[in-house]
Amino acid sequence: MDSTCKLTVNVGTHVFRLRALSDLNRCADTAQPSQFGHLWPSARVLAETMNGFAVAGLRVLEIGCGLGLPSLVLKKRGADITASDHHPLAEAFLAYNTALNGMDRIAYRDITWAVPDPDAGQFDLIIGSDVLREGDDGARLSRLVLRHAAPNAEIVITDPGRGVSAPFTRAMQAQGFAGNVLRPSIDDQDFRFRIRLLKFRRSPERVARAVP
Repeated sequence: MDSTCKLTVNVGTHVFRLRALSDLNRCADTAQPSQFGHLWPSARVLAETMNGFAVAGLRVLEIGCGLGLPSLVLKKRGADITASDHHPLAEAFLAYNTALNGMDRIAYRDITWAVPDPDAGQFDLIIGSDVLREGDDGARLSRLVLRHAAPNAEIVITDPGRGVSAPFTRAMQAQGFAGNVLRPSIDDQDFRFRIRLLKFRRSPERVARAVP
């Protein structure tokens, strides 16, 4: 039995089609968690945010891309986007969804938060959706950002409020980032809650004063 389904998603004036998992309790070909294969509300909010975000001339990294909707939106807009995840099926789903929408391939990197990837380089904009899920995710994510953020980088994370964003915010401030929290909302037939938009930016002057 096929464990996937096709979704149609409107982002701005564009329509995207996605191959997703039809059952979160099943993930064919791997015993790893299947959360990557669902279109979470946070990803939809991030996609809408990227649809109107100023990205011209920026090198962009999406972390925990899953099905890749925000990356697809950015690719549609001509952005220099690299998607990343660590689930063994994420790259295949991203490639399928990119082709499904008639676009050229999106650069992909298998990035493990705990293991540095020096070849990935630095990015002007780092984005992610629903990536703060467990108690130590904030500290691990901040270290990933430190490795891959350009000196004047901006970070945009959509967070459904799982209660673990405070350590991330503190770690980002220690690295020289100033941030704020916006509260866009999205209605979904299965999930109806407010998504928080965490935005951080730093300048070379703030980096010089940051805690190593």
